[in-house]
Amino acid sequence: MSAQEWWQHDCRAVNQAAREQALARQQQLTKPAGSLGQLEQLAVILAGLQGRERPSVTLPWIAIFAGDHGVVEEGVSAFPQAVTGQMLRNFVAGGAAISVLARQLDARLEVIDLGTAVPLEPLAGVQHLQLGAGTANLAREAAMTPAQCQAALAAGQASAQRARAAGAELFIGGEMGIGNTTAAAALACALLDQPASALVGPGTGLDAGGVAHKAQVIERALALHAGQLDEPLAVLQRLGGFEIAALAGAYLACAQQGLPVLVDGFICTVAALCAVRLNPACRDWLLFAHRGAEPGHRLLLDALQGEPLLQLGLRLGEGSGAALAVPLLRLACALHNGMATFAEAAVSDRPA
Repeated sequence: MSAQEWWQHDCRAVNQAAREQALARQQQLTKPAGSLGQLEQLAVILAGLQGRERPSVTLPWIAIFAGDHGVVEEGVSAFPQAVTGQMLRNFVAGGAAISVLARQLDARLEVIDLGTAVPLEPLAGVQHLQLGAGTANLAREAAMTPAQCQAALAAGQASAQRARAAGAELFIGGEMGIGNTTAAAALACALLDQPASALVGPGTGLDAGGVAHKAQVIERALALHAGQLDEPLAVLQRLGGFEIAALAGAYLACAQQGLPVLVDGFICTVAALCAVRLNPACRDWLLFAHRGAEPGHRLLLDALQGEPLLQLGLRLGEGSGAALAVPLLRLACALHNGMATFAEAAVSDRPA
């Protein structure tokens, strides 16, 4: 196997012994079995992923991947591409939603610029990888060259490795890139064999006419690349974006290293689907934070059998929905670890 196929390497196995121990503990806690619903399931899942009966989410790692998209020249976005770079400044200045949430969670936040359309000065706190001035226009040619796609996947892998080395207990990926809901929807259509109408949405605020035009652009792209979408890597290269490929690479590397992932919204879930298609074993390491406002998000979650924790009508991106779900994971762990058992509390359990 070549070095370029690192994403096909084995993923870490879930620790079934720790999972069973956590499940047994849940059954002994002073509550009716199952009464805390998904919170119980979360604690048990995290125990298996972290390999310990009592899991924790003390140190989350948040990585924001940014990149521009050539398909914006088709008029698919309500915002100009300069916004991508402007938001990079906002992330590291502390003024973005994810910046605020990271501070509240005491999470590590890193920002990775994979390639913007508008040139940027070096920004303190941003890793500038410069894979290109954004992707090419996917409605007219392949979005990325094979080398760019490989480099973007590797950028995500490197972020996951930094997170693991820092002792992170949870990885959250976020994205920023004007036009990226178009790329994500095109990817989802190809991977799920669905028409654009099933997956396209307003993104950052298109009206009905804008959504219809966006669907037409995606259908044109699907027709253009139709003969070359038989492999998930080819789908990602031709229809994806730098930041979507980086997210997929990060999810794959997390699964290989044994680091649980909390997946954010529509675009991140498309990246998760790409990762699972590239290496199905990585699915065990993915938790899903929320179901967002983009209409296609439900289809993606269904395809991945993902149970979202929240449904708040979110459509910001940046990893914000996943960050909002971290307190739920922390509380699930606190309840699992801190509640007394029936024996400890001298409370009568149900008769066997």
